[in-house]
Amino acid sequence: MISVSSLSVAYGKKGKLVLKDVDFALEKGQIGVVLGPNGAGKSTLLKCCLGLLKSQSGGIMLDGKPILDISPRMRAKAVAYVPQILSFAPATVFDATLLGRMPHFGIAPGKEDERIVLEVLERLGLLPLKERNVMDLSGGERQKVAIARALAQGADIIVFDEPTSNLDIAAEAQIAELVSSLSKDHGKTVLLSVHDLNLAYHLGDRFLFLKDGNLIAAGDKSVFNRDNVYATFGVIMNKIETPLGDYMVFGGK
Repeated sequence: MISVSSLSVAYGKKGKLVLKDVDFALEKGQIGVVLGPNGAGKSTLLKCCLGLLKSQSGGIMLDGKPILDISPRMRAKAVAYVPQILSFAPATVFDATLLGRMPHFGIAPGKEDERIVLEVLERLGLLPLKERNVMDLSGGERQKVAIARALAQGADIIVFDEPTSNLDIAAEAQIAELVSSLSKDHGKTVLLSVHDLNLAYHLGDRFLFLKDGNLIAAGDKSVFNRDNVYATFGVIMNKIETPLGDYMVFGGK
């Protein structure tokens, strides 16, 4: 479980607050989606949930413990991160994924670490690519390697910053299906930010609407409504019922 309580964050001692009194909580196996325009504070919130930023007030708890009281090594075992901008050095897919095991081994990985990596690669359909250089892969394939690296950490909480940005529609659908599976099939708690509101609506269990660092609304699907979307993005939302489920159409002021 991750719990955020009255979180306020600024960059620098006298800097302007970029997050103001944010509250929300996620239980085991839930998907939480952070929504807001550029500059809303989404990435700042995710960094706080990784223990990378200190708050001016309030705090974050992981399973009842303050996140900043947990050592970096133990945090890496508890929380994995898939960034928006992927960074890979030239390496095979296997070795790039093996980096996720670093919090668990000392000088060198063991047989158990290698077994876990192979299992993760198989689960994600990457096993045929394990000897390929990650630099030669497509954007969607590299995104899956980044997710594999995070899964190899064995963390119960996985944080994604815009996991479907810059992907084509087929790759986006694959990543969305994978994120859903992490929660529903493997009991992972997932926190992510996305810009696609329809994708957010269908993926999420809990939602957090931010604008200019202010919390507009937080809660279950009931907060994903016309008023909160307008207050956050300044656009009108209309919900359309289809045989495949509800979809949102946006437009107007």
